[in-house]
Amino acid sequence: MRILIISDIHANLTAFQAVLEHAKNKWDLIWFLGDLVGYGPDPNECTQELQKHNHIALSGNHDQAVLGNLDIKSFNREAKYAITWTREAISEETRSYLANLPPKQIEGKFTLAHASPRHPVWEYILDPLTASENFNWFETQYCLVGHTHVPVMFEEHLNGYRRINVHPPRYSHGREDRQPLGPHRLIINPGSVGQPRDSDPRAAYALLDTDDMTWSYQRVAYPVREVQERMERSGMPKRLVNRLAYGV
Repeated sequence: MRILIISDIHANLTAFQAVLEHAKNKWDLIWFLGDLVGYGPDPNECTQELQKHNHIALSGNHDQAVLGNLDIKSFNREAKYAITWTREAISEETRSYLANLPPKQIEGKFTLAHASPRHPVWEYILDPLTASENFNWFETQYCLVGHTHVPVMFEEHLNGYRRINVHPPRYSHGREDRQPLGPHRLIINPGSVGQPRDSDPRAAYALLDTDDMTWSYQRVAYPVREVQERMERSGMPKRLVNRLAYGV
């Protein structure tokens, strides 16, 4: 099975469509790791686009906040504005779709979680210590997460004690560049489609082949300014608009 791995679209239809076009004819199923809405100007359009495709989807913290299931006091000012705006902008169809998404799911050898297997909606796996603790919270060979908007791979080694190796993304441009997942347990983040935070504004995603167990990180540029103009028309905070161009 060829699977398109995406996370954190954040209502950015332009980036989402760029990913779908860039990965055209290379996948059979989408695994979406959560945060479909929030930050961006296209919550209904992104929801409609995702539902056109064969997919499995999770709920993220922004999705939960828009539904009123999370207190937004802990969100920063820009995120609060975007959540409040999204609550008013989404249709009943979008609200119903979001309300039926789980934050965590198991698919064969893979545990899927928006944030982490330990706290599926609200934990950032950004360092080896947090990753090490989370290996205790899933039983499958692999765990796929989003939430941080930073593509990375944490690899567990056990030899009397647990050692975590951290692998930055290696971007592929063809079949010959696919990376074998190997024998060790992994926590993998594909990065963000609509709100990258690794100083690279290009939309991030990955391709997984479960037949030969290979993984391929991918990036694709898209017209950021088009999204920024829609955000400005929606009254989004200037800082939120500007950061999209820098991937921060």
